[in-house]
Amino acid sequence: MKNDPWKHRSKGTICETCIYFVPKAVGDKPSKIGRCRRHAPTMNGYPAVFGTDWCGDHRLDEEAV
Repeated sequence: MKNDPWKHRSKGTICETCIYFVPKAVGDKPSKIGRCRRHAPTMNGYPAVFGTDWCGDHRLDEEAV
């Protein structure tokens, strides 16, 4: 399989900088995993995502930058 052709486009639109990303609480340490709250939860809750993931619904959280 070839490399992901969209990889370069995702650098500025990762979950860590998105307004819909809620990091998992792990004491006082920053977490690398969280929940995406872009859409209503399903029966399994909000989807779990890594801070380095990305999607087409990204919306910049100016306080996270």
